[in-house]
Amino acid sequence: MAKPVLFAVDDDAAILSAVTRDLRRRYAERFRVMRADSGAGALEALEELRRREETVALFLVDQRMPHMSGVEFLTQAMPIYPDARRVLLTAYADTDAAIEAINAASVHYYLVKPWDPPEEQLYPVLDDQLEEWEASYRPPFEGLRVVGYRWSPEAHEIKDFLARNHVPYLYLDVETDPAAREVLDRFEAAPDSLPLVVLPGGETLAAPEPPALAERIGLRTQADQPFYDLVIVGAGPGGLAAAVYGASEGLRTVLVERQAPGGQAGTSSRIENYLGFPAGISGGELARRAVTQVRRFGVELLTPQEATGLRADGPYQILRLADGSEVASHALIVAVGLEYRTLDAPGVERLAGAGVYYGASITEASSCRDCPVFIVGAGNSAGQAAMYLSQYAGRVTMLVRGASLEAKMSQYLVDRIRQTPNIEVLLEAEVAAVEGQDHVEAVAVRHVPSGSEETRDATALFVFTGAVPCTGWLRDTLRCDREGFVLTGSQLLEGGRPLPGWPLERPPYLLESSVPGVFAVGDVRAGSVKRVASAVGEGSIAVQFVHEHLSRVR
Repeated sequence: MAKPVLFAVDDDAAILSAVTRDLRRRYAERFRVMRADSGAGALEALEELRRREETVALFLVDQRMPHMSGVEFLTQAMPIYPDARRVLLTAYADTDAAIEAINAASVHYYLVKPWDPPEEQLYPVLDDQLEEWEASYRPPFEGLRVVGYRWSPEAHEIKDFLARNHVPYLYLDVETDPAAREVLDRFEAAPDSLPLVVLPGGETLAAPEPPALAERIGLRTQADQPFYDLVIVGAGPGGLAAAVYGASEGLRTVLVERQAPGGQAGTSSRIENYLGFPAGISGGELARRAVTQVRRFGVELLTPQEATGLRADGPYQILRLADGSEVASHALIVAVGLEYRTLDAPGVERLAGAGVYYGASITEASSCRDCPVFIVGAGNSAGQAAMYLSQYAGRVTMLVRGASLEAKMSQYLVDRIRQTPNIEVLLEAEVAAVEGQDHVEAVAVRHVPSGSEETRDATALFVFTGAVPCTGWLRDTLRCDREGFVLTGSQLLEGGRPLPGWPLERPPYLLESSVPGVFAVGDVRAGSVKRVASAVGEGSIAVQFVHEHLSRVR
């Protein structure tokens, strides 16, 4: 955090030099000392300080300056930094004017020149003033800020991207937060530039796309090297585990993630059945810990960066990325996981990001306080989201197509949902339509057996309607089942022998795909157990087979 500023203003160069010298001698460890030789120059500097979000703790200003007196300067400086303490430097003959200025310009104190010795004439006064200032000082938020409209899909995308990449930010709603309007006025931003991202140094980005924002906040999107021992695509639990084990065992490893570390699990509000966390852990926190571990072992993490193609070149795997670059490796692990199916109902697509959210979207939970929300789905993710949202929403209504919760949800979650008074479960029900102008205002609910419909007020709809594998980019390269899940190991055998096209004498390793040296782990693998622990286990196991493969191709 930048040190608060002590600002000295005097047109006499000798006096200005002396006062800044004395200020630095006493306060340099806690404050940054700045100076200006005119009121006009000082006001220009203050505007730049405000733009950079820096704090001024105290002004020490000479009264007798040409063009702009000290009182005139302090009068203009006060709206810019209203909380700064204001001390006027005066000659003996100006004491009467200085006393009047205490009322006219809200001057806190005046000092008569000369102030020698400073230990007796200067420091005790300034110590008192700074003590007063520090008693009420609240350090400003130093992360980036996002200014936008509550129901803006673009603002939701930015908030979700930052949250999932563990980048601290402050969101300011332009319709309800006066600070949002102050930011827009300060940076002269037009309403059509929203959402506006203000970086810590004062730079602004108008409605940035995630890749552009990632570049400005220091996320890495391009690989440092053209070749690695191991490339991992997908930073969900399986990919993160593979990265930890690969790098810790000496493999040069790069991890490519198209959105944010954690995958679907990273959006979970609470994971309560993962070994070692008896009180549960949020998916975001689990992902944050894993990313810290990954980086500790020297893994390169590229995010957001999307894989768009894969080809084999002899013993090497060539991964093509969305920016047109390529990364080569001895071995590759596919851990891209799943993405939620879109809900097919009138109004859903139009209001996506404006009240319709796929996954838990924890960033939007607080905006649903005391409001009615709906959840579509009956798996553990939907149940965890219901429990989390029940802490904010006035009422949470779960729409379940099946005849019971127990069919797809862990019993501990079923029991907790039934014990939560503001969660309602509607069985054999589905979304018939979503209504609203620029955001969700109501949900039409259809009772499946009878076909009858009922419209209810709603603020948000959270969708957990099953998932599909993110394998469209490699289905021409790897064998997949009809739904797009990657076939591995024994699934590639027929009568105990590899399917046609397998080029090696040995059969595929466990977790190895139809291309030697390419492995699949976690939810994307055909027949996998859709659990965090299972994905982590497969990611760690796959690295053992990577070593086996490398021992043959190196």
